[in-house]
Amino acid sequence: MKGKLTEEEIVSGLEKLQGWSREADGKWIVKKYRFSDYLAGIAFVERAARIAELELNHHPMISIDYKLVTLRLTSWHAGGLTALDFEAAARFDEVWNG
Repeated sequence: MKGKLTEEEIVSGLEKLQGWSREADGKWIVKKYRFSDYLAGIAFVERAARIAELELNHHPMISIDYKLVTLRLTSWHAGGLTALDFEAAARFDEVWNG
């Protein structure tokens, strides 16, 4: 796996994702997903968790606030953002859109 991304790679990666942004420290990308009801959000989290665990071995920080689910991604071993963070973000968006 490639290491930590450059600033240009991060900016380019964010341009390809809808609704994802960087947190102030620059080491995380984050997105908030809103659902029609609580159980729809929980179902999304379950699908995202399966992708994270079974396919990517890359796990987001997940916050569930009633109908709002927030995912945050970083690569601890690299000390910042890697291509895997952007791959995971795209996969989670596919689940949300699908």
